[in-house]
Amino acid sequence: MKKNNLTLNKIKISEIFEMRFFCFIALITLSIASNTVYASTDPYPKNPKIDMLNYIFDITLSDASDEINFLVTIDFRALDAGVEKIRLDLVNVSEKLENKGMTVKDVKSENESLKFLHEKDELWIYLNEPLLKNERKKFTISYSGIPSEGLHIGENKYGERTFFSDNWPNRGRHWLATVDHPYDKAKCEFVVTAPNHYQVVSNGLKIEETNLDKNQKRTHWKQSVPIASWLYVLGVAEFAVQYVDEFEGKSIQTWVFKQDREAGFYDFAVPTKKALEFYSDYVGPFSYEKLANIQSNSVSGGMEAASAILYSANSVKGDRNTRWRNVVIHEIAHQWFGNAVTEYDWDDIWLSEGFATYFTLLFIEHYYGKETFTEGLISSKKRVESFHEKNPDYIIIHDNLKNMKDVTSSQTYQKGSWVLHMLRGVLGTEIFWKGIRSYYSKFKDLNATTEDFRQVMEEVSGLNLNPFFQQWLYKPGTLELDGQWFYDKQNKELVLEINQIQKGGGLIQMPIEIGIDSPNQTKIVKIQLKDKQGIYKIKIDQKPLKIILDPNLWVLMNSNFELPYQSKK
Repeated sequence: MKKNNLTLNKIKISEIFEMRFFCFIALITLSIASNTVYASTDPYPKNPKIDMLNYIFDITLSDASDEINFLVTIDFRALDAGVEKIRLDLVNVSEKLENKGMTVKDVKSENESLKFLHEKDELWIYLNEPLLKNERKKFTISYSGIPSEGLHIGENKYGERTFFSDNWPNRGRHWLATVDHPYDKAKCEFVVTAPNHYQVVSNGLKIEETNLDKNQKRTHWKQSVPIASWLYVLGVAEFAVQYVDEFEGKSIQTWVFKQDREAGFYDFAVPTKKALEFYSDYVGPFSYEKLANIQSNSVSGGMEAASAILYSANSVKGDRNTRWRNVVIHEIAHQWFGNAVTEYDWDDIWLSEGFATYFTLLFIEHYYGKETFTEGLISSKKRVESFHEKNPDYIIIHDNLKNMKDVTSSQTYQKGSWVLHMLRGVLGTEIFWKGIRSYYSKFKDLNATTEDFRQVMEEVSGLNLNPFFQQWLYKPGTLELDGQWFYDKQNKELVLEINQIQKGGGLIQMPIEIGIDSPNQTKIVKIQLKDKQGIYKIKIDQKPLKIILDPNLWVLMNSNFELPYQSKK
């Protein structure tokens, strides 16, 4: 979901999608009201007394109409006693949506009808008696309608009818009755009855495909690992399907429009397996049952749905170009960060996008070399600076995000990526990877916050990282330096005057490398920036020929650093 040159408060949902695929918090305080908790400042209600365990979406599709019939079975557990009603997200039919949306027919539990209220895009289900703590319950919801968003129904570039999900970030509620929020992860199943000329792909494993008669086919996919609702995926089209390879016994697949069979099979054959191997080796085990790369008709770039990644209809070129290769790497990185470890709240979206962006670069560093990695860092730096010039007060961590069109920006991608790179520089590569593995192991298939990540990295490193996280994630901007240096011949010292001149006046405390190029040697010394106007002295036998701040590109910064005169003594 990625796009260039975004301007804050002017980001369209379609632009967010494109940006998310080409760029590479605090916990909400909850106040209890009845059986549903609403955070006073959080516009996205949570259900803290309910844990959704599994959704079965039984869906009937037709070529004669865009109307879809649903029978949704939901298995859930009460986390506390006294639960009497359940809240789900499901968009109503409305004139605003040109009479599109969903109409609920009935709700049942164990063949007993339940009362419900469906209004303002919320479905309230009233249980016949309060639940006990840890009691499990199932109910089924029958509804139908034409989705205005969330499921894209229309012709692909070859004029053929297709159905493709488009759930990110909170559009699944336009067609799926769920708790449509990243904090409540659940398993899912898609049981799709459709005209039998279609192939159907979804999360997890295909456990049934049956021709019901000469006209209809039933396809059942089952995702056995809990995931956030925006990662649920459905693709229905006339596909060409290739079972490319296996990774640790799990199928690697390609699904493309039948007309793109040759080019699509060629493009998606690489680098999927290498990426799976890299992230599995360096981060932790791959969480899902398969990995399918799917050409789709609903996204502009890529969409990292768990185990079944959607790519733009134009992603197939037949030339394995670098642009789309990097999109594939990015979306596979998301299978670890965003999918397996999911942000608890949209405020922490950088835990998904910043991580996927940086881990794309780490794969590139490993397979394509340090120079290409560095080019990626420099490109990201330029985007961070350009965005900051237009949005000087923007910070990576959202403060109770009010409008989902603002969920991502260059900063959640590129600056988030740079935060991880700088953290690696502070900790050292070995400790950084140890922390990443620990973080993934602890929160795999769960949710995490920025504070969770910080605490894990502190445990592994033994350092207090709060100042680092505060200045780079909770404050705007980058490091801006100017200054001068001279060589004190009498004391054999290099004297550096370094001033922090970033707008806003805040102090950034950071270790930074100083490259010293002398007639007989070149060496790197690390100093700790700790003052707005600092004097730093380094013992050295000869007058340097050249001084370079941050020669190895570990700090998100710009500098104007000069040699004012030959010598002061």
